Amino acid sequence: MSESATPRDAYAALRYVEFRWFMVATLVLSMAMQMQSVVMGWQVYEITRDPLSLGFVGLAEALPFLAATLIGGHAADLRDRRRLCLISEVALLGGASVLLFLNRHGALLQVWPFYAVQVLAGLGRAFYRPAAQALAAELVPKESYANAAAWRSSVFHAAMVLGPALGGLIYGFASARAAYAVEVALLVAGLLATFALSPRPRPAHHIAQGPGFFDGVRFVFSQRLVLGALSLDLFAVLFGGAPALLPIFADQILKVGPQGLGILRAAPAVGSVAMSFALAYLPELKRAGRTLLICVAAFGLCWIAFAFSTSFWLSLALLVVSGALDDVSVVIRSTLVQTLTPPHLMGRVSAVNVFFIGSSNELGAFESGLAARLLGLVPSVVAGGMMTLGVVGAMTWRMPELRKLKRLNGGG
Repeated sequence: MSESATPRDAYAALRYVEFRWFMVATLVLSMAMQMQSVVMGWQVYEITRDPLSLGFVGLAEALPFLAATLIGGHAADLRDRRRLCLISEVALLGGASVLLFLNRHGALLQVWPFYAVQVLAGLGRAFYRPAAQALAAELVPKESYANAAAWRSSVFHAAMVLGPALGGLIYGFASARAAYAVEVALLVAGLLATFALSPRPRPAHHIAQGPGFFDGVRFVFSQRLVLGALSLDLFAVLFGGAPALLPIFADQILKVGPQGLGILRAAPAVGSVAMSFALAYLPELKRAGRTLLICVAAFGLCWIAFAFSTSFWLSLALLVVSGALDDVSVVIRSTLVQTLTPPHLMGRVSAVNVFFIGSSNELGAFESGLAARLLGLVPSVVAGGMMTLGVVGAMTWRMPELRKLKRLNGGG
């Protein structure tokens, strides 16, 4: 039977029990952090009524996260990746417990405790994300990397559906304290699922020896396909998306309250989950590079349309479509990184990957808040979408190898 006629196993990665435990941990941990993001965003905006304060929520997490991520990646190549994940999860649990304690008598009246918790979360994620991404590569064979990337993306985005919706509903119908209590319970469940993992021991030549702190950076900049995919994602999300501003859209334009905010925050993940399942079942992409560029351009157009929408249902639909388009970028980037990276560099290269994505998400939140303060809410989102289109045009021109990328296996 020829390769093209061989049926594709949509559940290849899930047939490994350790990977299934990893998916459970990813689901509950991501749900918890998404709940925290929604509840914290609404509380901060209620206190300040200032879009820039939402930007500072992202910046408070971004600065320690970006400062420590490369250290976390180096540690992931030197140390037990599972243990690093557990330590990082304890830090995240500590931050959530502080929020639960501070909300015991009702809503807070100052924003600095939220920023302090975000600093702790940034440090925890700086070590967790490189270690977790590298750990995932130990749980399945190389031929299942693309399938594993699709399932990781689908589970992560399922959490981004459930977490914001759950956080918004609990906060809206109960209290912030109740929402943080559920978050703490989810983080404990994530700790237990990670503790249940027993990844296969890494061979000695797969463990980093000596310093080599910047080996991951050098590797990424030597691989133009990886660098192109990371750069495209960095600038597209940095300028093109404005999830940090959704509390203002929910309050001032769509007038749907915290319950509606939770649904809006979950909407992109609905599209991402649907796309992840589609990518797991559909044949391998034959023109991955061109597909990536088209999807990122369409992502920018979705946010431009969202900026002008005054209908909750139209806004919801645009966010769903934007999430589906963004998921294509996530799967292509993750597969390229895991396929092209040697095992002994996986932690450090994952840290560079996380650094790029963390820059786009956390610094993007600050950029969105600052732009909204300077330009106004709607003009700032429109300008960001236009910049995304410009980035796609520049990458198409400057990196023809990315445009010509066909199959993901081997980057060919």
